[in-house]
Amino acid sequence: MASAPPAPRIHWFARLEHRFHVWREGRARRHGRTATILPFPGYGGPGWVRVLGRVLIVPPQRSTKNGEPASVRGWRSFVGIPVSFAKVTVQVGDAVHHVVADRGGVVDAVIEARLEPGWQTFTFSVEGQEPVEATVFVVSESTRFGVLSDVDDTVMVTALPRPFIAAWNSFVVDEHARLPVPGMAVLLDQLLRQHPGAPMVYLSTGAWNVAPTLRRFLGRHLFPSGSMLLTDWGPTHDRWFRSGREHKLTNLRRLAAEFPHVKWLLIGDDGQHDEAIYTQFMEEHPDAVAGVAIRRLLPAEAVLAGGRAGREPHSEDVAPWVSAEDGAGLRDLLGEAGIID
Repeated sequence: MASAPPAPRIHWFARLEHRFHVWREGRARRHGRTATILPFPGYGGPGWVRVLGRVLIVPPQRSTKNGEPASVRGWRSFVGIPVSFAKVTVQVGDAVHHVVADRGGVVDAVIEARLEPGWQTFTFSVEGQEPVEATVFVVSESTRFGVLSDVDDTVMVTALPRPFIAAWNSFVVDEHARLPVPGMAVLLDQLLRQHPGAPMVYLSTGAWNVAPTLRRFLGRHLFPSGSMLLTDWGPTHDRWFRSGREHKLTNLRRLAAEFPHVKWLLIGDDGQHDEAIYTQFMEEHPDAVAGVAIRRLLPAEAVLAGGRAGREPHSEDVAPWVSAEDGAGLRDLLGEAGIID
């Protein structure tokens, strides 16, 4: 009988990061602090849901006089201590499921659940703490259209990926100082109003640490609610840092497999790799793309972001491909392409 292949060797930096988090966790628990779970909006289909969250030991949240979260500097999003391999209880209706977080404390699991289409609620609980309510958007089998949008420089002006600017936006800038891309909230809202039941997915290479900040930003600037697919910064088992491009392609391919009946409008910008990623995905899954809308960075933003991606010809694409500098311009071009009224 052939022996099982050896387990992949974990990168030394990943092992070091894990030991550091274990040390921080032990120190926090000696001071009487306990873990909690931060839920992220998930999605699902008939008979299943993909639940997302992260188990952390977090510092107390500051509040304003009226009880709302106080203004938060970016670095505060990164001081929570991830709890590796935490056991999490998920309750959907009367059904109880048990899942395990990964090395970074991230919960990303598919469980059986029979829920009606649209936004639904369930609960997470960890270490005997009070259950935390989470949400999931269930896509109907009759749905034929969905919207997937990048975040950085597509809905939020961040001028990434230049390292210094990225660090400034992520760790220093107050969350209330971040600006929305003009017209994008109106565009996304109109798309979803014209396609009732369509899923809205925000796919970003940003870290899960900033998910609560991102949700508050989207709500404050009237962006429609949507499922969030972010990533865990830091080393993987075989490399120093995760590949943002691979993260996006992997999730796009997964959505195409999970919802073969849905055609996606893919929205991104020309400051990173969105054009190349969407081009590759369209070549692999031509029946899964309703169209592509690329927001062109303004000249000053392009300089900060390290330039624009190279323009590729799209006249022969199987789906419309449009490009403009803001949401209003994209809305007009999508109207001409017949994707929006």
